[in-house]
Amino acid sequence: MRFPIRKTNRLTNYDYKEPRAYFVTICAHNHRKLFGEIVGGDMFRPPFMRLSSVGDIVYDEMETIESHYKNIKIDKYTIMPNHIHMIIRITARMNPCPTAYDISNIVGKFKAAVTRRARKNGLFSIDEKIWQTSFYDHIIRNQTDYDLIWTYIDNNPAKWKEDRFCLP
Repeated sequence: MRFPIRKTNRLTNYDYKEPRAYFVTICAHNHRKLFGEIVGGDMFRPPFMRLSSVGDIVYDEMETIESHYKNIKIDKYTIMPNHIHMIIRITARMNPCPTAYDISNIVGKFKAAVTRRARKNGLFSIDEKIWQTSFYDHIIRNQTDYDLIWTYIDNNPAKWKEDRFCLP
């Protein structure tokens, strides 16, 4: 049986170990709302994310990314019901380490850590998928781009009802 060749969404001639900021979005498998729900959003308080048990694991693992990589910073992130947005910043290139600071490697290890803990805690069986196969990335080109993405992440919970994957 021949499997279809998966098209990469990464730039072909770009080195994703370059010191700069990257906007990354990781989605749950089939856009299932695994990580919690958006609550609030009335005249007294803005909408916010109430994390599920899996969402708590995502939060814990997100908070530990910087401790696993010497020159990686997570500048901003938000956990949504079925996806995560983050700004990952590589602060310096570490040679000769070929993969440890590559964006794909960082995202892959993050997804694996969440999956491992969720299965260990009995939240998912061995054959259930938590994550969509790939992820979206955008190389942040300048301060204006960075500021727009920061604001987008900040406002994401308030715009949840407008999200195309916010299905009943």
